Amino acid sequence: MWVPELVHEQASRRPQAVAVVTGEKKFTYGELEVRSNQLAHWLRAQGVGPEVPVGLCMTRSADLAMSALAILKAGGAYVPIDPDYPENRVRMLLEDCRAALILTQPCLAGQIPLGNYERVALNQKLTAGQPDSPLESRVEADTLAYIIFTSGSTGRPKGVEITHRNLLNLVLWHQRAFNVGHQDRATLHASPGFDAAVWELWPYLASGSTLYVVDEELRAAAEPLRDWLVAKCITVSFLPTAMAELLIDLSWPQDTRLRVLLTGADTLRRYPPRTLPFVLVNNYGPTECTVVATSAEVPAGQNSGDLPPIGKAIDNVQLYILDDQLQPAPSEAPGELVIGGAGVGRGYLNLPEATAEKFVRDQFSGAPGARLYRTGDLARLLPDGQIAFLGRMDEQIKIRGFRVEPQEISAVLERHPAIRQSFVSADGDERSGDRRLLAYIVCAPEAKVTSSGLRAFLAEFVPDYMLPSRFVRLEKLPLSAHGKVDRRQLPPATDHNTLVDADFEAPQSPVERRVGEIVAELLGVHRVARDDNFFNLGGHSLMGAQIIAKLRDAFGVELSLRSLFDEPTIAGISLAIEQLVEAKLATMSEEEVERLLASSGM
Repeated sequence: MWVPELVHEQASRRPQAVAVVTGEKKFTYGELEVRSNQLAHWLRAQGVGPEVPVGLCMTRSADLAMSALAILKAGGAYVPIDPDYPENRVRMLLEDCRAALILTQPCLAGQIPLGNYERVALNQKLTAGQPDSPLESRVEADTLAYIIFTSGSTGRPKGVEITHRNLLNLVLWHQRAFNVGHQDRATLHASPGFDAAVWELWPYLASGSTLYVVDEELRAAAEPLRDWLVAKCITVSFLPTAMAELLIDLSWPQDTRLRVLLTGADTLRRYPPRTLPFVLVNNYGPTECTVVATSAEVPAGQNSGDLPPIGKAIDNVQLYILDDQLQPAPSEAPGELVIGGAGVGRGYLNLPEATAEKFVRDQFSGAPGARLYRTGDLARLLPDGQIAFLGRMDEQIKIRGFRVEPQEISAVLERHPAIRQSFVSADGDERSGDRRLLAYIVCAPEAKVTSSGLRAFLAEFVPDYMLPSRFVRLEKLPLSAHGKVDRRQLPPATDHNTLVDADFEAPQSPVERRVGEIVAELLGVHRVARDDNFFNLGGHSLMGAQIIAKLRDAFGVELSLRSLFDEPTIAGISLAIEQLVEAKLATMSEEEVERLLASSGM
């Protein structure tokens, strides 16, 4: 019995139970079953079956869950694509997986670029008249279930192939490890193209739980998100590491229904306080090994100075710490973390050489055809059997939990007619997790480039988390004796050598100058222009919450995260603040007005 059958079983038992909640809309298991069956019949009629990929570009919603389920029921493999990806990247992913069609929502249909595939907007007319009975399953253990793309060192993303056997192992372990049942309320927080969304969907729908979609404005706002989790009586939730670290530092009501907060995707840097009324669980796993490979409860109140470990292997997964000859490293010595067992995926889509390099023969297993996945992560075995994560062995970078291959950004940069060579690295404090991308560029003679122009060029091909916050122009890249870029000779990004837009316009009004100072301090830059985009400078949604808090302290008004997304420039933020202050002044006495103006510097 595979995951679609487990969901069908829940729908048969409790058809009136709520499966997915989006805002005020509730979607029952009965509706999930009927609509996914109808769509599965339609997909089968279009030729979807085993090993047939189907693009899926949707927002986090009941439509996303229903459509992914329908594709699995039809026997196909779903390929989740984030609606926020640039058109060129969407086209590239669809061409790479050779999808004949892509399912989307009517509100997103116009964003899907033209290509050698059919764009299908989900609506009731599409499946009208289709049977609502289950299809006969055509899948086997090694049939493809989904493909998720990760950053690739060749300049193109890599599609990771995951089978039904892989997915089922993840679901059954999760259900057992966290005692998940129909009484649970879980969350859908991750972006659709991020493999954490796989983990958020299937263990709960296969258990009859209710899945609550986190509103977009809450995803990066720690205190409002905490209040929402409490108000909705959420019992189990996954949050990426940076957000989880913010939430465990907040005060929580002791009677909260939340019992388990799962985290992962980046290095966890702190232990939870003893007062936290729920368990924090740290998880680790590459996309190639079906989301999660290790897991462990993080003990509260520990102050050893060491980072929390990433835990032990989940069910039916084996972990090895190996030396450069792929032999076991000495006890407690560092080595490469290598993963075997039921979570190891099939490999990379259409990339046999990359698959052969990373997915190697399992010398420790007697099972025919068994393989190990070489993670490229440095780790060591602790005395208690848990694994300590020590960092990367190669140039791969984690930015806000997303895997980034710097070579992919360089490959795109060097398509720009003015760029001869480039090198991308990470800047910032690795231990604190506050890292940003830094691009060193060598330009053609007489070429004139600006940081905003280069970001705009890159934004046509890569998602926003892959945009460098700074560009440093060099005459040439420093090379080692072996002909590789010598990182030690790369200059730090300073105001002297960082590329500055030619049309730089300084903040004008007192409010703009104060906002500029706050943004510059938080981002670690010397100055910002009035039309500089907070997100293009290296800001992100989690940092946006910090900006809002500092602006509240400085001006006494509450800027919404949505307004920051809508008007992310210094001038736009300042205008929004001025409007809020004016509205507040209209309701205040003269003395209160004078105090507010004095404190805000206006």
